[in-house]
Amino acid sequence: MVAVGVVLMLLWRQPAPVWWALLLMNCGLVLAAELFNTALEHALDRLHPERHPAIQLAKDCGAGAVLLSSLTGVSVFVVFMVATWPG
Repeated sequence: MVAVGVVLMLLWRQPAPVWWALLLMNCGLVLAAELFNTALEHALDRLHPERHPAIQLAKDCGAGAVLLSSLTGVSVFVVFMVATWPG
């Protein structure tokens, strides 16, 4: 839903093509990170259903990658808003 909001903001603001590329690439990277994390968690749960510290660490790293890519996306969006704000 956030990606749809970003696209709507881009359509409304009509920025330079570089902003389209940066913001859409960030949306794609966040969604890809989510898919990789989901695949990792499901595979690890299937291979080793019991709790294990190494499995938990792998899951935490996957979730951390999603968080990092999300924060990067938000940062790029904030820079976009500041750079293109009329005034």
